[in-house]
Amino acid sequence: MAKTRVRFAPSPTGFVHIGSLRTALYNYLYARNQGGDFILRIEDTDRERFVEGAVENLISVLEWAGLRPDEGPRWGGACGPYFQSERTETYRHYAQELLKKGYAYYSFDTPADIEAMRARAKAAGNPYAKYNFANRMEMRNSLSLPPAEVEEAIADGTPYAIRLLVPEGRKFEVEDEVRGHVVFDSKEVDDQVLLKSDGYPTYHLANVVDDHLMEITHVIRGEEWLSSVPKHLLLYEYFGWQPPKMAHLPLIFNPDGSKMSKRDIQSLEALPPGKVDPDVASYIRRGYEKSAILNCIALLGWNPGEGDDRQVFSLDELVQEFSLGRINKSAAIFDLKKLNWLNKEHIMRRSPESIAAAVRAMPEAEALGEIDQAYLLGVVGLLHERLHFIGDFWRMAGYFFKDPESYEAEALQKRWSPETAPLLQELSREFEAAGVFAAAEIEQALRTVAERHDLKGSLLIHPLRLAVTGLSVGPGLFELMELLGRETVLRRLTLAIKQVPMILGIG
Repeated sequence: MAKTRVRFAPSPTGFVHIGSLRTALYNYLYARNQGGDFILRIEDTDRERFVEGAVENLISVLEWAGLRPDEGPRWGGACGPYFQSERTETYRHYAQELLKKGYAYYSFDTPADIEAMRARAKAAGNPYAKYNFANRMEMRNSLSLPPAEVEEAIADGTPYAIRLLVPEGRKFEVEDEVRGHVVFDSKEVDDQVLLKSDGYPTYHLANVVDDHLMEITHVIRGEEWLSSVPKHLLLYEYFGWQPPKMAHLPLIFNPDGSKMSKRDIQSLEALPPGKVDPDVASYIRRGYEKSAILNCIALLGWNPGEGDDRQVFSLDELVQEFSLGRINKSAAIFDLKKLNWLNKEHIMRRSPESIAAAVRAMPEAEALGEIDQAYLLGVVGLLHERLHFIGDFWRMAGYFFKDPESYEAEALQKRWSPETAPLLQELSREFEAAGVFAAAEIEQALRTVAERHDLKGSLLIHPLRLAVTGLSVGPGLFELMELLGRETVLRRLTLAIKQVPMILGIG
């Protein structure tokens, strides 16, 4: 049995789309699951749409995602080169082979000729005319022109394309790994241009030639390429090659059911209603967990199986579970709420040590100077369950490293009364007298003062949190105070007892 070989073959025409990353991911997962090879091929023959820097961006996203190809532009391999623009002589050779066998022909039609043909067809009641057996003999090509005229046109340098000769009355059938049995009629297929007048191949010729020469066993790509299958099957037939198995992935839509588009997307924080940003880089910049993005994208069309309600997967777990048979036919919805939930779940899976290492590498940590590792791990432990993005750590953790410079105004108005300062002074004395400054003892001291004055504990807890952190919400108060230490807590209480009454003007 042949070794499984799959390829991700994007065109460098702009940013990396969510759908493109899913195609890369599914190819990678299938290759790894089957013990096969994952190949990156750059289909850059459409020079008009080529975007400078797109290849480098694409490779950086794959490396970031951990989807390392076994062969490709940066990694080499036995089937290179892996840029189609560097393989043009190969495509010309195979185009000439088709011409010699009578499976292709020269086309001298100008854009104006094509438009005139379509206008005639439209006037005759056929607004979707194709260049094929129905009208090819009316056009300027090597089938309709005398051989001498064809030779003269080529000798004179008249621009020409090479077109595929699609026979009339043919049915093309394929057992798609996702779509099932699919049948195409040749009347729906045009005589596809294989080699353009600029000498570059179209996607169809280059795709088939490269998949054969690179020994691709499975073509896993987006549903938008399904209509190209009959052209590809015909090329495989004409060349006498065995076609690979095919799997066409379902489309991905916005939450409102529309096609994803970068247009009108300003930021992830200000998305239009029902829309999501299709640019993978936007999610990387926002700080989403790599594992969460891959997890979310994997679920856009795939599931682990009937009766299996698991949603959270690492990349290794996806490799173990993935199969083409679990890919859905119906379109998928990219839901930002689902991604946000998964991001939280993947953060919860991370060890405190890995989070500490990540936040220590951030600029905010450098500005603080030396940070005790045990103390940092303690802070991470308290904030771990509250983190939705690792990048939010320092915004949430500021009071663990610096005394608060301000207090939440609305919370002060609600939680601080003229009686608060004396109560906190009394509580400070209890803290000073406590033999051990640990969470249980801190809580007991607060309960003692509250009971002494016949008060609910909350009447002390809320202003105490404000005094110590400057905020009205956060992790467990007694645990964070234990981590801060007695000296820091007493200092902050003294400061708040002095400053807050002046802020509120209550003497």
